[in-house]
Amino acid sequence: MPGFRQARWNEPLLNEMSRPGRVGTSVAADPYIKGKFRNPASLVPPAMRRKDIPLPELSELQVLRHFNRLSQMNYSVELGMYPLGSCTMKYNPKVSEAIAATDYMRQAHPLQPEETVQGILSVFYELQQFLCEVTGMSSFSLSTAAGAQGEFAGVLIMRKFHGVHGARQRDEILVPDSAHGTNPASAAMAGFKVVKVPSDSSGQVRASAVEELTSDRTAGMMFTVPNTLGLFESEVAEVCRAVHDAGGLMYYDGANMNAMLGRARPGDMGFDVVHLNLHKTFATPHGGGGPGAGPVGVTKSLSEYLPVPVVSRGKQGYSLDYGLKRSIGPLKGFVGNSAVLLRAYAYIRLLGGSGLTDVSSLAVLAANYLWKSLDQDAFPASHGRELRRKHEAVVSVKSELPGSAMTVAKAILDYGMHSPTVYFPLIVREALMIEPTESEPLEMLDEYAAALNSVYKSVTEGKTEFPNNTSVGRVDEVKASHPMTLKVRW
Repeated sequence: MPGFRQARWNEPLLNEMSRPGRVGTSVAADPYIKGKFRNPASLVPPAMRRKDIPLPELSELQVLRHFNRLSQMNYSVELGMYPLGSCTMKYNPKVSEAIAATDYMRQAHPLQPEETVQGILSVFYELQQFLCEVTGMSSFSLSTAAGAQGEFAGVLIMRKFHGVHGARQRDEILVPDSAHGTNPASAAMAGFKVVKVPSDSSGQVRASAVEELTSDRTAGMMFTVPNTLGLFESEVAEVCRAVHDAGGLMYYDGANMNAMLGRARPGDMGFDVVHLNLHKTFATPHGGGGPGAGPVGVTKSLSEYLPVPVVSRGKQGYSLDYGLKRSIGPLKGFVGNSAVLLRAYAYIRLLGGSGLTDVSSLAVLAANYLWKSLDQDAFPASHGRELRRKHEAVVSVKSELPGSAMTVAKAILDYGMHSPTVYFPLIVREALMIEPTESEPLEMLDEYAAALNSVYKSVTEGKTEFPNNTSVGRVDEVKASHPMTLKVRW
């Protein structure tokens, strides 16, 4: 029912509740210490005493209530579905969390001798092998911090490869018009010119369009399969062949790998470089912007170009190998975000090969079921209506609705549910991008579809002021993002 989270939400800041002289602890002014009464403050050397600490003055109960209320105002996958398209906000198994929180991980230090962390290094070495098997690549580096840095590493590998082979004139990267914004950004940061590849009316990239854009300046192409419309690129093998025939390399954006696990491998399709989002596909927490891990994998001919270090195994055991002859160098300290890597390893070991295949099967089933449960007139598919979706579905909110996608996204918050991704991909008008993942039960999918359909009905009746039952009302998006008005401290 709408409004189930109504409460006292106008929570003031701690400094607004502060009152002079109010304290959160009570310590005896003159405790009996070593046979005589002394003021506790006298135990701290004068030079180490702070003269002024500009902190709010509050009681312990006030602080406790404040942070508990803030926690109730938050949303998480443990409260309900988080259907942010392209983000793969799946449930994170608690066993993985428990493993990552063990003393073996928490107390390890990256600068301690490698012989004292052989267990952790062996896990990371095995994780590299798992990722090779999943993607069809020859070798992996785990060090890159997240997907965007994985992309950056991939295009740097392309640049160095062409430079080594005397083809520095190759300064163009092909990027589909439906791609994530980080694709052209990564290519531009690496010094490439971005060439946009148009999608056809079905939302797919055709090999003929790629062939027309390739030349002796083509360094490679960045390609997301399935694409951001949730559609499998049916000519992916032909696209790879066209780029290879032009002397370029193929880069696989692994953001949507959740639909492919156990079903298809980028290496078998013809890709040369792959990045994976472990914080998406392999279930590690990333709500709120992090942390992440974006390992990069390559074919055998590119193994020497990987960012360092990679985890190697030799006669003396496992080690961090910085000796790759043509490496693009380090992009992050040490092996990367270790706790995220360990969570991903635990997730893979927990499910095994057949379990990972079930993940993709259920994710695809859930996306198609939810999509078909929507009012098809209210939320028509933007491209390829007759095609089966993969991990997510993109719909175009009926344009004559007031406010359209944004209004729908704000309205569903009143049902205690999280909105889908809005206005992406950019080639879709009034887009809602919905990805339920494999985690959600049938009842949740039914409830979410019913809520969206109900929202549509409410909006057509003229109701546009949403949300009404959330901790914060509708914000002014322009004002909230403008650097002159955004206040992040007092």
